[in-house]
Amino acid sequence: MYKFISRLALALAAGLSSGSAMAQSGELSAQDAQKQFVIDLGVGAIAKPRYEASDSYLVYPFPIISVGRFYLPGLGQVVDGRRRSGIFFYPAFNFIGERKASDSTDLTGTRTVDWALELGLGGGFRTDHFRAFAELRQGINGHTGQVGQLGLDGIIYPAEKWEVSFGPRADFASGEYMDTYFGVTASEAANSGGRLSRFDPSAGFKSVGLSARASYDWNDDVRLHIQGGYDRLIGDAADSPIAKVGSEDQFSIGVGLSYRFAFDVF
Repeated sequence: MYKFISRLALALAAGLSSGSAMAQSGELSAQDAQKQFVIDLGVGAIAKPRYEASDSYLVYPFPIISVGRFYLPGLGQVVDGRRRSGIFFYPAFNFIGERKASDSTDLTGTRTVDWALELGLGGGFRTDHFRAFAELRQGINGHTGQVGQLGLDGIIYPAEKWEVSFGPRADFASGEYMDTYFGVTASEAANSGGRLSRFDPSAGFKSVGLSARASYDWNDDVRLHIQGGYDRLIGDAADSPIAKVGSEDQFSIGVGLSYRFAFDVF
């Protein structure tokens, strides 16, 4: 089975969390706002394509992590959850599970792609009602290319305890990544029984889409998160024979629950 856990971003300054993580830093209580550390931890489930460009879906578990306040000795409060606007930075990572020909008849003849870990950084600017961000990640193991995302969000508060954000996304990737997940070698094409043709993709934007998420403060510590997204493969990703026998349209929907831990260490 091809196991896919989407991008998990730790939102260090703006309450941003991309992909499946979905956590956003809500308003801190007066008591939590005095603590050195405020961290939301939780778990959820998300329905996503079995693999990128797949037309079949599976439900996967995912972690939820959000950092509201963070203290470093000598530097002080480097993340202050009371600050709702300004420049922010965050570490971002993603895990992509192994992809095998046995995962789908659409992959017949293709080689096994080992699991990959992606590590990187992101940053942007936000206000109470707007957020813009960009991130870049480096692949390790299954692929050694670079991938990234650009995004814009509008942020609204339709009712007390609710925070909703929505906006466009654009994903890009290096040639090495594209070749790993969308390319088809001559031997793979021959082994596919005519289902796939040889294809050598180039670097560039691979998808555009929309993402929306809503978070509800059940109480000061418990938060419910709901997220949905749509991505349309474009460029060489859409032209890939793997996408032609699969789907250029990629949907996701998930729900999760997180609990807030607030504490002092120093």
